[in-house]
Amino acid sequence: MNNVFPLPSLPHPAELPSAPVQAQAAKDNPLGAYLRDRRERLDPAALGLPMTRRRTPGLRREEVAQRAHVSPTWYTWLEQGRGGAPSEVVLERIAGALLLTDVEREHLFLLAFGRAPELRAPEAAGITPRLQRVLDALTLSPAIVKTPLWDVVGWNRAATAVLTDYNALPPEQRNIVKLIFCNPRVRAAQDDWESVARFVVAAFRADSARVGDTTKVDALVREVSALSPEFERYWREHDVKAFGEGVKRLRHPIVGLIAFEYSAFSVDQRPDLGMVVYQPATREDEEQVSRLLNLQELGVT
Repeated sequence: MNNVFPLPSLPHPAELPSAPVQAQAAKDNPLGAYLRDRRERLDPAALGLPMTRRRTPGLRREEVAQRAHVSPTWYTWLEQGRGGAPSEVVLERIAGALLLTDVEREHLFLLAFGRAPELRAPEAAGITPRLQRVLDALTLSPAIVKTPLWDVVGWNRAATAVLTDYNALPPEQRNIVKLIFCNPRVRAAQDDWESVARFVVAAFRADSARVGDTTKVDALVREVSALSPEFERYWREHDVKAFGEGVKRLRHPIVGLIAFEYSAFSVDQRPDLGMVVYQPATREDEEQVSRLLNLQELGVT
């Protein structure tokens, strides 16, 4: 069979564990129990598999193995807790064969390796209407949602009034790294651009290291390095920082200096997305944001 996970040797069928032994192995092996549960929940008919002579629900082990391009005997061992640790590539194939959701895939990796899988960088990331309503509810707090590549895929009115009018930018330019290093207006708005720029590079490096496919990360680094000698220099320093929380000061061309306390949050069931909320630091800062929103409605900003 092509693309089959290699095995050093296979036992005679008579050597495979009996049903009681299999049940005990599954009980003692959370990974195997979870794989079996997911397998038994699948509908063979929906996958175009024959329904005749099935004595147990769901897919057979050999059918999952075929879909995942692994040896049926090795997959049987894996469910029984005696197949050894699978590689990440093989576990991804098994997750696909079992039609796991993102949260189920994450749980599978936690059971197998004790850690979550690497983040995916989807072709077209987006946010749900419910998450957009959360952003919109933060009327005086600029808020954005970003991907691991720091593409901004969600924002509220306060963000367009204070940070950047993302609506006016083409999607490929809605990237925080590009804006900080390549957009003169965004660069001029930073109260201490060098400190902000160094922090952006260090935090972006930490996020990008979690992306499984580094092709897009490398392409973005090359693109910004070609446009900004500062970015290229900071990137070579290999600093890493967590986004976390802190204070951000902006010099808006209309209202002047505004201070914010920012916090970063993960988005539940979307490990590829993170939300950043900028809360006005003082009542005066809140009033400045309110003023900008009023001017925005008048078309001044």
